[in-house]
Amino acid sequence: MLGSTHGTLTTDFRARVEACGETPRTAVHSTAAPSAEDTVALDVSGRPLHADAPDLDRFFRPESVAVIGASDADGRPNTGITRQLIAWAERVGARLHPVHPTRATVFGLPCHASVADLPEQVDLAVLLVADPLPIVEQLAEAKVKFAVAFASGFAETGDEGAAAQARLGAAVRRSGLRLLGPNTNLNAFEKFRDDLDGPAIALITQSGHQGRPVYTLQELGIRLSHWAPTGNEADLETSDFISYFAEQPEVGAIACYVEGLKDGRQFLLAADRAARNGVPVVAVKVGRTETGARMAASHTGKLTGADTVVDAAMRQFGVIRVDGLDELQDTAALLARARKPLADGVVVYSISGGTGAHFSDLATEAGLSIPTLSQAKQDELHQWIPSYLGVSNPVDNGGHPVGDWRGRKIIDAILADPSVGVLICPITGPFPPMSDKLAQDLVDAAEQTDKLICVIWGSPVGTEEAYRTTLLGSSRVATFRTFGNCITAVRAYLGHHRFTAAYRSPFEDAPRTTSPSFRKAQALMRPGQQLSEHAAKQLLRAYGIRVPREQLVTSAAAAVRAAGLVGYPVVMKASGPQLAHKTELGLVKIGLTSASQIRDAYRELTDIARYENVPLDGILVCQMVERGVEMVVGVTQDDLFGPTVTVGLGGVLVEVLHDVAVRVPPFGEDQARAMLGELRGHALLEGVRGAPPADVDALVEVILRVQRMAMELGDELSELDINPLMVLPRGQGAVALDALAICH
Repeated sequence: MLGSTHGTLTTDFRARVEACGETPRTAVHSTAAPSAEDTVALDVSGRPLHADAPDLDRFFRPESVAVIGASDADGRPNTGITRQLIAWAERVGARLHPVHPTRATVFGLPCHASVADLPEQVDLAVLLVADPLPIVEQLAEAKVKFAVAFASGFAETGDEGAAAQARLGAAVRRSGLRLLGPNTNLNAFEKFRDDLDGPAIALITQSGHQGRPVYTLQELGIRLSHWAPTGNEADLETSDFISYFAEQPEVGAIACYVEGLKDGRQFLLAADRAARNGVPVVAVKVGRTETGARMAASHTGKLTGADTVVDAAMRQFGVIRVDGLDELQDTAALLARARKPLADGVVVYSISGGTGAHFSDLATEAGLSIPTLSQAKQDELHQWIPSYLGVSNPVDNGGHPVGDWRGRKIIDAILADPSVGVLICPITGPFPPMSDKLAQDLVDAAEQTDKLICVIWGSPVGTEEAYRTTLLGSSRVATFRTFGNCITAVRAYLGHHRFTAAYRSPFEDAPRTTSPSFRKAQALMRPGQQLSEHAAKQLLRAYGIRVPREQLVTSAAAAVRAAGLVGYPVVMKASGPQLAHKTELGLVKIGLTSASQIRDAYRELTDIARYENVPLDGILVCQMVERGVEMVVGVTQDDLFGPTVTVGLGGVLVEVLHDVAVRVPPFGEDQARAMLGELRGHALLEGVRGAPPADVDALVEVILRVQRMAMELGDELSELDINPLMVLPRGQGAVALDALAICH
């Protein structure tokens, strides 16, 4: 497959800042301002290949805290906040110093007139002021490590607020401190239960209220370790907290509510860190629709990004995207607590055949494996279950066996099957004492097995003893209220462990130096222009992508000579820098087999171009390639992630079916093949209705070469469209029949 030129390319941070007039994004991932000696590895497009996880220990557990604008006056908003911060400081063992210019004490604590008067260097400053900018400059002089700004009125309010936020962000970068906010809240200082054991969920939200369902999981016995309400992310962002939480030993899963991503590249680097550490990231990302995107922008003032790209990028780096807050809490809770699966097989076990069949249908449709149990295992189960009931999977016990000693025997026998990794028991409603005994047997069995046991308690009441005490009292049984949430969580659980077991960071193999192809390609670029088809194909040739035999001619006689060299039959096409859709204008002639047809076609093509006032650089006489599968491979620039690579069914089908898959560079051969598997029409590549299988290896090679081109040319290449890319039968390669390229 496509090779890459490796090497270590580092750059001086300070030199880049001075040369570019701005601070590189990687600089904000240090807890101090970068020194002239700091370096960072870059890919061929000059983007970072890693991001250091910020050391946020002193943010979440500071030794000393300053509250700027502290108050104990009745009726003042700052009073309630100050009181909550004092209580939080006591819980984490921090010394708290109120700061207010006119108060001697606040809630009995000595109050200091200004930041300069603080008795010690503090780890964290909480800013209860309308304009945090002047305070940030004071904090820099006092060498404060972290600050939190609650004030609103920044990017969420429009252009003027965005400008104020930009000034605040610039001041923070100069200061060397790290800022949470503005437009954030007190969620980072919530009271977390300290009597719960096991792996915890770390929570990240941009809107604090949306984290409440996950925070409330503590009341069901599920541990929460951190809550980062990122607000407008003038400095610290979602990616910083993902990177940090992925390194914390107590964190079993990271749950995120994301309205907009500040920096797509940093998000991918953070997700990569979590994937390498095996820490699942579960996210609700709003902005799937135009309405959702507009609302998110008005709330946080950040781009939501093209949702198809966001969705693809999350899948590519193992981020589990869910739709609702209920799915977020259920999926994160399961992933945080469940042990690594021993098998992918799911067994559905119930006291009703109808319930088991219903759930199995839904689970199978969602992609879960519901294996048929062996005949030996079925015979074993029929020792305790009547022979007329189905036990092949789903397992129907008929009800009565769960009420006595047989119930536990059945559960243990199912769990002993090596093909079974998950046992799911839907209990559609309470039916005591049968359901109570079943719940207790499942809890007891869970304590004796390393396999996952899930229960769906379908009662809408939720006050039953079997649910409130037996099921929720178990740290080993995963309890759900709906079929859908259980299926979503189990699918994510099995998928996450498959993903991380095979994961290799694409940043490790990302090319760090440009190839000889880059220099050839750069010479062909025309800033601000669309290249003609002939020039676009030269760009493809520079990267080793095969194009048809063809010649560009400017006379009918030259066209006839070219056809003889190319070989009949031929295709003739007008070629010019303003031509994007030649077929619609009648500027393509196919299947030409004689000199007279060539001359007639040349005359007709040039007449149409003259009539349409379309400038030409000539007429292409091309080899005719007929037998194959038409695909499209392209490059577009995304506002958040930069260059993205797209593959799909080509020709006219690309506009009719919109059957495409997207990836964000860098990615490897495995992801290129996964793209093809995502296409609804991927069966065409396997051969249908007597057609031979297509050369998928050659198609993958083209995808990887296009990715290399996208990375090396960066934003110099605004758009590339190879359509159609004719994928020939296996072993014969792939040929780019047409191409469009637009330079930035």
